[in-house]
Amino acid sequence: MTDSFSVAIKHILKEDVEHAQVVLNGKTSMVPLEVLLMTKVEGGPASVGPSAAVSLLDWYDLEQEVLLVMERPFPCVSLLKYMENSGPLKEDVAKDIMKQLVDAAITMHTKGIFHGNIKAENLLLETGSSDPQVRVIDFGCGCLVQEEPYFIFSGTSAYAPPELLTCGRYEAAPTTVWQLDALLYKMLDAEQYFSTFEFLRGRIHFNKDLSQGCQKFLEQCLATNPNQRATLEQIQQHPWLQNQTHVKP
Repeated sequence: MTDSFSVAIKHILKEDVEHAQVVLNGKTSMVPLEVLLMTKVEGGPASVGPSAAVSLLDWYDLEQEVLLVMERPFPCVSLLKYMENSGPLKEDVAKDIMKQLVDAAITMHTKGIFHGNIKAENLLLETGSSDPQVRVIDFGCGCLVQEEPYFIFSGTSAYAPPELLTCGRYEAAPTTVWQLDALLYKMLDAEQYFSTFEFLRGRIHFNKDLSQGCQKFLEQCLATNPNQRATLEQIQQHPWLQNQTHVKP
């Protein structure tokens, strides 16, 4: 209020808040899990601006709700809105966005954070420069990375990994790769609806007008067997992604 800094305020009903245990100054306390995730991934107000994830500036535990006060990039537009306005993205534009997202995903996983719900609605394009910066928002479905499989999925069902549907369990990194590539498919073919269920039934087909490198990238990331799916580090070094051309959308 005093400096007119642009913020976004998220209201979460107390009954919907999941808590996590933390140790602060030698004392154990409980904080909202989303607060913990955002703090671990970027570190708070000092990270405003250059980080991939939007920064948490402050939070308030009120009687009936929890408020998260977050950085609000400006000017920006949600990736979903941008896709609705522009239709299918050019391959170089989608590649630029994907490269930033892969780097962000690796950073998050390195810090022990699993976003769990990567999709166009949860991404912003910061448009104030010639090379738009991708910003990640909404860690409400996120959790800490763990070695053991997960059995409960909180993200968007259309982008659930196939191993959840076939085996009832999934792991963080292969799921992130699946969601990133489902998003890439959607960016390149905005008219087509993507869902894992339809993919498993053979009703999702790659656009043959895409470059061979892009098609191979899609195939390696959308392998239904998580053991055969490319890893985050492998897709970061994939030739298609490495041949990067920065293009303004």
